[in-house]
Amino acid sequence: MDYLELGYEPKDNELLSCMVVKAENLKKAANDIAGESSIGTWTELKTMKSEIYKKLKPRVYEINEMGKEGDTNIGLIKIAYPLDTFEPNNMPGTLAGIAGNIFGMKSLNGLRILDFRFPKEFIKCYSGPKYGIKGIRKLLNVMERPLVGTIVKPKVGLNSEEHAKVAYNSWIGGCDIVKDDENLVSQDFNKFEGRLHKVLECRDKAESETGEKKIYMPNITAPYREMVRRAELVEDAGCEYAMIDVVVLGFSAVQQIREEGFNFAIHAHRAMHAAITRSREWGISMLALAKIYRLLGVDQLHIGTVVGKMEGGKDEVCSIRDEIVLEDVKEDNKNKFFNQKWHGLNNTFPVSSGGVYPKLVPEIVNIFGKDVIIQAGGGIHGHPEGTVAGARAMRASVEASIEGIPLSEKAEEVSELKKALEYWK
Repeated sequence: MDYLELGYEPKDNELLSCMVVKAENLKKAANDIAGESSIGTWTELKTMKSEIYKKLKPRVYEINEMGKEGDTNIGLIKIAYPLDTFEPNNMPGTLAGIAGNIFGMKSLNGLRILDFRFPKEFIKCYSGPKYGIKGIRKLLNVMERPLVGTIVKPKVGLNSEEHAKVAYNSWIGGCDIVKDDENLVSQDFNKFEGRLHKVLECRDKAESETGEKKIYMPNITAPYREMVRRAELVEDAGCEYAMIDVVVLGFSAVQQIREEGFNFAIHAHRAMHAAITRSREWGISMLALAKIYRLLGVDQLHIGTVVGKMEGGKDEVCSIRDEIVLEDVKEDNKNKFFNQKWHGLNNTFPVSSGGVYPKLVPEIVNIFGKDVIIQAGGGIHGHPEGTVAGARAMRASVEASIEGIPLSEKAEEVSELKKALEYWK
């Protein structure tokens, strides 16, 4: 079957995929990928009806050669799929096609999906984020600065009372948000139910003492039925947030937990994403995954820091930020391949986390602007004077960045910030 139609103008209602492919013969590889991801296979089919081929045929409409590695050619390939190929409100089923068997094809020496463009009819099948940036800011009553968050450290090992005490110290020091780490669930030394209620008691106390709204994000990640049970506990306890590890849970669970109708905001941790996104030879970009998670309805998503401990350059991370924040994302740099319109779907609050400490905050704010949640774990709890001082230093660094004054100047007013700048050189 022939799926090559170079120069074809994709229709607005088609789903588009863009990828980098390494193969000896790029045209053959592109044709094979298009067929394997939709209606074709390795041989001609007696069961293929002409009406099926005509209605569901994908089209390889662009092949741009990018260079060679020995006998292997490298090319940027774009494919357009008729929307009838998919069950639009079934993300797992859609991805089984456009990102399924193709990675196992012997004829390929490399395949990395860079971007998707979802058409309006597809997007309208999804709820999207419940709150978006405006809703979250309204919830916390913080409108003009980045939100300040922390992760209780150590990741695991503290009992529920110790965990709650660290959360309390973080809040009274100036944090807006305290969340569980990705691998803290309901271990014997810190059971979920006990932790939830003890931390919420400390939240209420911190709100009373500071006069500020404080947020706790308990990690409800678990096998699905247990996750729903924990989600019900969260809602019944009056907690406005729940956190889930979206990659390890899978697309189906993320889609369904949003559609269960809970009132809490969903914080999405991307633990294990780099197993899929980091290689430049194989996998799927974080940009593509971020678009999927916005569709599925997460209110907050980790995207990287550029300057922290996690991999990801400025152009790449800013592209991810744009895709989850903006309504209409133009093709304006090498990491954006499609003009994605979101057709009124709420946006997702970007989270910058991973190796963050006060000295990095001005650059993070310069890169992302005010609409970012800056989360520091070690950068707060590792402060030489403890968690309260660490939170004060982080809050002061955010305020200085918004005020447009040097951290050194702010440090003359806030001794905890001065100590942090001396400690983390």
